Amino acid sequence: MAWEYSEKTKQLFMDAVHGKPGTHLGEIENPDGFGEHGSIACGDALRFTFRVRRHPTDPTQDVITEARYLTFGCTSAIAASEALCILIEQGGFTPITALKIQNKEIVEFLQGLPQQKIHCSVMGAEALESAVFNWAQKRGVDLDKLGIQIHAKDQAEGRIVCNCFGLSEPYLRRKIEELNLRTIAEITNATKAGGACMNCHHAPGGLQHLLDDVWGKGGKQLRVIPKVEAPKPAARPAEPAMSPYQSMKRIEKTIAEVVQPILARDGGRMEIVDIKDNLVFCRLEGACAGCLSAGQTLKLMVEKTLKDLVDERIRVVEV
Repeated sequence: MAWEYSEKTKQLFMDAVHGKPGTHLGEIENPDGFGEHGSIACGDALRFTFRVRRHPTDPTQDVITEARYLTFGCTSAIAASEALCILIEQGGFTPITALKIQNKEIVEFLQGLPQQKIHCSVMGAEALESAVFNWAQKRGVDLDKLGIQIHAKDQAEGRIVCNCFGLSEPYLRRKIEELNLRTIAEITNATKAGGACMNCHHAPGGLQHLLDDVWGKGGKQLRVIPKVEAPKPAARPAEPAMSPYQSMKRIEKTIAEVVQPILARDGGRMEIVDIKDNLVFCRLEGACAGCLSAGQTLKLMVEKTLKDLVDERIRVVEV
């Protein structure tokens, strides 16, 4: 299926990927603020950098003059990143006041996003927080003394709830409260948690447990989905090496259990045309087929996943 994007979203995306003057796709060398959010292996990743005009005596009065992003993702991910940079540059924000920009402002700027794509705007707001945290460290700004809570360490600390996307309990609790998320589906739309194997939906300490703990029991719930085995990285055999048949079956299994669920979230899928030795010939279908990021998807997500989980010699060829 094709997503219904606003004309503004589509225009921002097209301008960015074609490098139209005034767009922000790229990276600032030696930036004053550097932040990342997401993971290429999970389907979306954003690197955000900014430069400031430094105040001579008070670093809290630094003003952001330039913002750039490198985004691996779909149309909405790139458009949301572009929108974030525009809002920051046009607003004359300091790094601290830029934190006022939340994902809802990004969605409004884009004139709306499909519910299944809200996580793209959240990704930009999270990368901004991480970059401001980095700026504060460089400039010696004590954010805690200013009463500003930055959650850049949420992902590195705390119990992991969603293993597929490496999302921690502190992060998910915070997003549930900030975004008023009331169902598992809303959590998935906003953060991607539970969007792959779904084992964390109703597991002890999982998404429903967090919802019950934050809002109390009795809220809206999804039906219990039968537990399935989570995809696990396949241990690369030392000796003996895999036979061609074993290699082919492992490639097929990895694509079915890991790659296809990621593509399905964006309305796409992948067909294996042929496998010859370490070459995987394939084509993207559905919404992914007409996406300008299709080449990136095959190389940076599909090929990387197969390299990591099957054999580092694998190459993906689009046909």
